This record gives sequence, structure tokens and C-alpha cells, in this order.
Amino acid sequence: MRITDFDIYKDLLREKSGLNLTPENSYMLESRLSPVAKKWGYISMETMTIALQGVPDKKLIYDVIEAMTTNDTSFLRDVTPFNILRDTMMPYFISKRAKQKKIRIWSAACASGQEPYSIALTMKDKGIPPGWKIEILATDISRASVDRGREGVYSQFEVQRGLSIHTLLKHFKQDDEKWKLNEDLRKLVKFEYYNMLDDMKKLGKFDIIFCRNVLSLFDEKTRKAVLSKLSERLEKDGFLVLGKNENTIGLSEDFKSLPDAGGVHAFRDSLHQAA
Repeated sequence: MRITDFDIYKDLLREKSGLNLTPENSYMLESRLSPVAKKWGYISMETMTIALQGVPDKKLIYDVIEAMTTNDTSFLRDVTPFNILRDTMMPYFISKRAKQKKIRIWSAACASGQEPYSIALTMKDKGIPPGWKIEILATDISRASVDRGREGVYSQFEVQRGLSIHTLLKHFKQDDEKWKLNEDLRKLVKFEYYNMLDDMKKLGKFDIIFCRNVLSLFDEKTRKAVLSKLSERLEKDGFLVLGKNENTIGLSEDFKSLPDAGGVHAFRDSLHQAA
């Protein structure tokens, strides 16, 4: 691919989704976008690139973004945050939110739904007290991923990545070669399309935000902007969960990681830091 063509896609993806496409991962362009070109009737990637330089169809732009921002995921991925959710976060909020009897959680960039459902089954297995309302908002920039997550149906390969046989039989029903989550879990999760570059105020406040392996996709400027917006959406005694290899050093003065907590952060002046 010519450098000028690469720059066209790099600028488009950064503007529309925040994705920071580097020369090292430019190999993804050909493999992921060739099917898009074929879908739209272009004889080659080059002809689609020319079309994108003009006044392209908004649906074409969406398909390009969709293809480039779809990421791999699995149930209970990097399990430490889910253990902390079960053993630390839930007991804390059940104590501190005793009057409200409500916990709100956001799974940002949820892909096809394995993360928010992992949150739901972790909380369900821990034991949700009677009368409590658990709201799990799952969002992604890919509408196809959001639709898949909403269905809650996964292949044998997908469910065996991270789930024990006991958990699988407890929370899923088998239908031929597919596995469907039980309705009680699906009801805990609400799926919505959302772009992390958009205004977050409409989403409300959250006690816990899972935003794992998202910041690493952005450039430094976008990381700072996203963290600033996340700090406004998180309750003062809330938890921010990033990827295990992500941190806020040099990007935000608001957050500080908790020791040995697998990517879990809290506000720098919160009681969690003192504990």
C-alpha cells in the first residue's frame, strides 16, 4: 500500500473513531478492508481509496470503521479484575449503597459482549441481594458487535475461552452447536451503540467503569481526552478498570492505580487509595 493511501485511512480512522493506526499494524488494512471493497463493488482497495477522497457515502465510512475497530475478546479475560469485582467492589458498594440499592457499571468498547456478561455472571455468582438493581451498560462503536452481544449467543469456541464447564452449564443453554446465555443474565445488560469520542454526559454516572484495552488504541491526545471524560462519569468512590498493561501515568492527574489490582484504578484522593 502506498504511503499516501495509508495516510488517508489513518486520518479517517483517527477523526471518526480515535483509532491510532500505526505503520506497524498497517497490514490489517488489506485483510480487513478488502471484503469492504468487494461488498461495495469496488474492483480493488485502490479504487475504494479514491472514492474515500471525494464525498464518500457515510455508510461506506461506517463499514471501514466497523472493519478496523472489531477486536478479539473472550469471557473472563485477564480474570483478576473480575475477582476484585467479586471480592472487593461488590461488598464495598453493597455496604455503601445500602439506601439506594443500586449499582451502575459501564463496559466500554464491549465488542461482542463477553466482558459485560462476564461482569453479570460474576455478580450473579457472588449473590445480588434481594431488592437491588444492577445496571450494566455495554457500548461499542460496532453496531454488528452490539447486535451480537444483545443476542447473547456464542459458539463452542467462544464459550470455552475462559469459562469452566460448571459456569457454562449454569448460565447457558445449548442449542445445536451454539450456546445462549440465560435470560436472567441477559436482562442485567443493556447494549447500546456508542463512539468513545462522543459526549459522555448522556450516559450518566457509574460506580464502576470497565474500559480495558481501549486507551492503547488511541494516540496520547485522545487518551487524555477520554480519561478526562471518564473522570466526570465516575462516582467519587468508584473504580476505573483499564487493561493490565494500561495506566494513566502522564495522561491524567485524577486517577491512580491500586496496588496489585490488575489494572484497577481509583481517584487519587479516594478512600480506596488510603486503604
